[in-house]
Amino acid sequence: MPPPPKAEAKTEAPAEAAHPAHAAATGGGIKSWLPVIAALLLAPAATWATVEFVLMPRLQKKIAAGAPAGEHGVEPVAAAPAHAPAAHGKPGKEGKESKEIGPGYEFQNVVVNLAGTMGTRYLKTSFLITGADANIRSIFDGSKPKLTDVTLNVLSSLTLADLEEPGSKNIIREKLVAAYNQALGRKVADQVYFSDFVIQ
Repeated sequence: MPPPPKAEAKTEAPAEAAHPAHAAATGGGIKSWLPVIAALLLAPAATWATVEFVLMPRLQKKIAAGAPAGEHGVEPVAAAPAHAPAAHGKPGKEGKESKEIGPGYEFQNVVVNLAGTMGTRYLKTSFLITGADANIRSIFDGSKPKLTDVTLNVLSSLTLADLEEPGSKNIIREKLVAAYNQALGRKVADQVYFSDFVIQ
């Protein structure tokens, strides 16, 4: 006697059921990874857009509002003569300090990004470079592009950790003096005096 047809239907049914279950498991696995893949692809783009269109314009406005700067963020200004009188016509405290310091050349409003901060932190400074040579102003004026580049290289190589160390300004002074003298090929600069030093 032949076997009943129902038994054949039972043996085929589990095989058919296995294929949809496998397809559902595969499709569900990919679908569950879609949010992760989307996040990995969109996070860098969102970060770039935030920095480019939100943070950088704010930083540029903040720098521009602080003080006008010349080309490359540096506005060199010659130091006042040592014999310049104070505002009231009498030699005051500032006049005495200028006389003791001697001839010099001043960089004003130098703004650089600090190394390792992804452009989010910067240093704004002004300082006077002095030397024994009475012609330091003309020497610095004659090599202005080279010395501006030297200034930017030295200051932009600093990290936030460098600036937080005790005695960091003395180290920066030494680096600037050495860099200027090396760039000029002789000893012209002796000392650097900071009149402004702001980290933001």
